[in-house]
Amino acid sequence: MWESAAPSGLRHAKMKTVTRPDPRNTAALSAALSRAVDLSALKARADAARTTPAGGKQQQAPAGDHVVDVTEATFQAEVVEASMQVPVIVALGASWSGQAQQLVALLEKLAAEFGGAWRLAKVDIETSPRVAQLFGVQAVPMTVAVAAGQPIEAFGDIPPEPQLRQWLGSLVDALRDRLPGIREAEAAGGGQEAAEPEPDDPRLTAAEDALDRGDYAAAEAAYQAILDSEPANEHAAAALTQVRFMARTQATDPSVIVRADTSPDDFEAQLAAADLEVAGHQVEKAFTRLIAAVRRASGDDRDKVRGHLVGLFDLFAPDDPRVAKARRDLASALF
Repeated sequence: MWESAAPSGLRHAKMKTVTRPDPRNTAALSAALSRAVDLSALKARADAARTTPAGGKQQQAPAGDHVVDVTEATFQAEVVEASMQVPVIVALGASWSGQAQQLVALLEKLAAEFGGAWRLAKVDIETSPRVAQLFGVQAVPMTVAVAAGQPIEAFGDIPPEPQLRQWLGSLVDALRDRLPGIREAEAAGGGQEAAEPEPDDPRLTAAEDALDRGDYAAAEAAYQAILDSEPANEHAAAALTQVRFMARTQATDPSVIVRADTSPDDFEAQLAAADLEVAGHQVEKAFTRLIAAVRRASGDDRDKVRGHLVGLFDLFAPDDPRVAKARRDLASALF
């Protein structure tokens, strides 16, 4: 889901898409925007650095490449100062995250297409934890758009390329008259001003609108209808998995965790508690809970717990290290 924290006059059309959201990434987006990230202090220092004592003339932000690796030491120059000229898309990731690497590769491709109308700043949260703290990162991948020294939009997970390209184009359009570097890049031959966005799939739009309204039943029916006609539609399949998970957790009483902890053989409680723990970012705890339940259960109960755990794996990237470990532990519990 895409949310906007743009100041008045900078807000533009939101990209309405649901693309296999990871519960961790949804939390990261909410945290980043709810904290109202304030880069004003950094911006003030950047403004001062860009004004010469003699004539008060501003210097240009570092030219560099359209794609840069950013550290805590270079954040002010490569992000805050650069965002006075063009939007800076800050991609926060980690070397262990396959999803983050996929998103960076996609953003790098699009950065080349736009030819300098926006800049990609890659941040490794493991080596630059203070940058991650600044944006309230709780999970990766997380992407934040910064313009004129302020974060204006953020999203988590990996959106489809057409929607991501359209969002970037909308961002550039909204800021073209405010950031001088955009027109300069387009005049030099870069940019996507003339590109026609690919039309949205009305079936996906209907499903996403239902999800925006919190109508999980309608969203599930819409995604299922797509799969009925297109069984190989990976986007719809991934979204359906997420919608079902969201619906389950919304309908679950949080007190079930206490019941599960005090009644280890109440397997229905174990399943519900694991769902809430995943939604609450206690992924390893949820996986450990269900693997322990597999060891205790037998017959149909064991199959049900195993199936539920495997279904939770589908909420994450296949190469997520927590999923890989849980799969090994599950195999050990079963055999």
